[in-house]
Amino acid sequence: MSLDLVLRNAILTTGAQPVDIGVKAGRIVAIDREILTDAPELPVGERLVFPGFVDSHLHLDKSCIMSRCCCCLGTLAEAIDEVAKAKADFSEEDVYKRGEATLLKAIRHGTNRIRTHVEVDPRIGLTGFRAIRKLKKDYASLIDLQICAFPQEGLLNDPGAEDVLMQACRQGADLVGGCPYTDNNPAGHVQAIFRIAKRFDMDIDFHLDFDLDSSWMHLDHVCANTILNGWGGRVTVGHVTKLSAVDPLRLEVLGARMADLGIAVTVLPATDLFLMGRDRTFDVPRGIAPALRLQAMGVTCSVATNNVLNPFTPFGDCSLIRMANLYANVAAASTDADMQGCFGMVSGNPAAIMGLDPSYGVEVGKPAHLVVLNCSSPVQAVREIVQPLMGLRYGILSFTRPAATVHRAASQDFSFLKRTFEKLVADS
Repeated sequence: MSLDLVLRNAILTTGAQPVDIGVKAGRIVAIDREILTDAPELPVGERLVFPGFVDSHLHLDKSCIMSRCCCCLGTLAEAIDEVAKAKADFSEEDVYKRGEATLLKAIRHGTNRIRTHVEVDPRIGLTGFRAIRKLKKDYASLIDLQICAFPQEGLLNDPGAEDVLMQACRQGADLVGGCPYTDNNPAGHVQAIFRIAKRFDMDIDFHLDFDLDSSWMHLDHVCANTILNGWGGRVTVGHVTKLSAVDPLRLEVLGARMADLGIAVTVLPATDLFLMGRDRTFDVPRGIAPALRLQAMGVTCSVATNNVLNPFTPFGDCSLIRMANLYANVAAASTDADMQGCFGMVSGNPAAIMGLDPSYGVEVGKPAHLVVLNCSSPVQAVREIVQPLMGLRYGILSFTRPAATVHRAASQDFSFLKRTFEKLVADS
């Protein structure tokens, strides 16, 4: 068989038997046992090969700004205020540089696709949006970026915000987002976002219900407007930490409604754990939406990064397998089925949320976007936070992360150590 490359002895998520994967012209053209070819071979060694992680909620534009902000109270209000002040000094070059550094971390951790939320408002205008749009173009060979333009600081309470948001939609945004909890008219905010989405035929991704008072929910407005506008299957809600504070019977009702309407949920464990329960000094609630339980009800759920090194989340490395493990710990997940579910929430599920189903998967005819994990199963990957070893985009090497080596014999060859360290630094 005429191929450009063959991966030997790969384990796929769909089965335990090792197979070969044949690649030609950037696509998978064969999956079989012992493919006969004289093409270059890549021995995978019975390791897990999958289409790469998918991050359905990441803020590239405001990443890596901890040195510019105060993070003393650790509250949502403080985070919004501090980032709003920091945005005054953002330039396109600055946003691009910080976004690029974060994007490279994600690529090295095996992420192949990202939905990035970008703030637009009358103060920053389209500065961040233009920078991320350029980043999307410059790194298209290494990663797919979806840009969700949204008004973090409100819409109806912020004169001019809607005009800027629509400019972003005209100039290349892939979808539109909303943040009703920062608006003085949350119901009107939701209605306006749906109106804009219909005008530009876009999906919607809301930041929603980001507190623990379950006596009321903006989710009700979102559900009602999804029905009114016929937008089923085109709406995602992120955070929804209120769902962690409802009783099981009410959760069943809400889950059934979201499943019926095709409203997806994105859980953001690092941020939600950090910001929720700040009014408590003991017995602090976790504040994480129960994604595994919702998933069992038919809701499509994902786990994502959200923020990296800013007041919303003053840490992070863009590792989605670490995030899946974090969620598993918080959710007290234990079974192999739970681990499979957590792995799905950083791979196939967010791919579905982002509308990538036709291109996502290790199947004949699909793009050769492949990542090799240093394990043999998704279950092991989540339990042990297994790191990726390498990745391909359209069959071309996109990153490598050699596995760590333990040197049992003491060595005095410091010149070798120096060369090894210099290579590691250069590769990073």
